[in-house]
Amino acid sequence: MTDAPTDAPAEALVDGHRPLEIPPGVEDVDLEQAFGRLLFRASLLGSKLTEQKQAARAEQRELLGILVEVDDALAALGLDRELVALGRGAGLEATRRRLLGQLAKARVRPMRLEGMTADPDLTEIVGTEARSGVAPETVVRTVVTGFFWGDEVLRRAQVVVAAPDSEPHPDPYPEPAVAEPEAPGATETAEAAETVEALETTEATEAVKPETPETPEPDDAPEAATPVTRAQPKAAPPRARRRAKAVAEQARQMKRKK
Repeated sequence: MTDAPTDAPAEALVDGHRPLEIPPGVEDVDLEQAFGRLLFRASLLGSKLTEQKQAARAEQRELLGILVEVDDALAALGLDRELVALGRGAGLEATRRRLLGQLAKARVRPMRLEGMTADPDLTEIVGTEARSGVAPETVVRTVVTGFFWGDEVLRRAQVVVAAPDSEPHPDPYPEPAVAEPEAPGATETAEAAETVEALETTEATEAVKPETPETPEPDDAPEAATPVTRAQPKAAPPRARRRAKAVAEQARQMKRKK
């Protein structure tokens, strides 16, 4: 008994799978050119994705900045006496803590700069205060809190720093004082002035001193010891006195000019 012939052609099998059909015209394609086009399209797609990421990050940064300003507003409202008197202070503080918690999840954290030297990249100096024992340019008070966003600065802080010491320090090596040269004739003028003052004093004393009347002594009275009297200085002649007064007046005028 013979097998019945079959009309279906026998298909060739390669490792148990049918071979793929090759589209017509594939042999004529330039593979190098086609691969270059694929690389160009991939670079365009990468650039587009980068721009989208940058735009999304800028929008996120702007949103975080707004939330930081909301935190400033909540902090200011928490200090309002009327709201605190109405019992709203606790609610505002709770809202602020929740906001700061959400900011922390986004890697936003406040700056703590008190006691540190002011860094221009982190701070903006808005005032100075005199603080004894504190180095200049040291942050002593924060006016507006600054925030970090990951490794970036989301907002710089506004701070008050210690003022530089205004008291002058003593010079450890002072220069020796140099005596000014006296004007020619100044010594003679001073001596003449002293002479005139002495003459005027002597004249005034002689004018005030009363004259002592002479007491007659009896003939048979014993001899008394002769009193010893000091010689009185002779009065200067009128010409010398006038010259001395002129010199003294010149000395006084020189002192007034100085």
